[in-house]
Amino acid sequence: MVKKLKALTEDTELASAVRSSAQQIWQAGLGAFAKAQEEGGRVFSRLVKEGTEFQKRAEDKVADVSGSVGKLADGVGKQASGSWDKLEQVFEERVARALATIGVPTQQDLAALHAQIDALSRQVAALSAKAAPAPKPKVTAKPAVKAAPKAAPKAVTKTAPKAAAAKAAPRAASKPASKPAARPAAKKKAPAA
Repeated sequence: MVKKLKALTEDTELASAVRSSAQQIWQAGLGAFAKAQEEGGRVFSRLVKEGTEFQKRAEDKVADVSGSVGKLADGVGKQASGSWDKLEQVFEERVARALATIGVPTQQDLAALHAQIDALSRQVAALSAKAAPAPKPKVTAKPAVKAAPKAAPKAVTKTAPKAAAAKAAPRAASKPASKPAARPAAKKKAPAA
């Protein structure tokens, strides 16, 4: 039994040694955890501070870069706009020359023609208004006025003008009123462009 007691005491000693070792490991873990919490809070605060500083620096760089890129883009835009304006002007001039070469009228030529058409239309309307209201006189047969005897010398008398008017009256009454002849419109040459 002594052997058993010896074995038991050895087991008890071993068990207590294991227990004390486990207790120390547990306490070391708790200490490490507490240290990590302490240090972790400080490390976390430090990381937040450094991240904030880094973000400010990055924003400053981005602002500088975006400002310079914006200026560059404005300059390029102005140059491109100027180039497009010049290109457009050259294109318009060449097209105008080509159209003038083949005889296509310009907008100014068409405006001048419209003005001439309007003026001629007003003239035609005015002439039509003058000719239209004139009623046609009725032709009636009038007895011919007897002329003075031929034997009489041509002396100036008071009846001479009346006789000339009497001779002219039947002729005018027998002819119907005629419209004035229309003249052909004068053609104007377009100025060479």
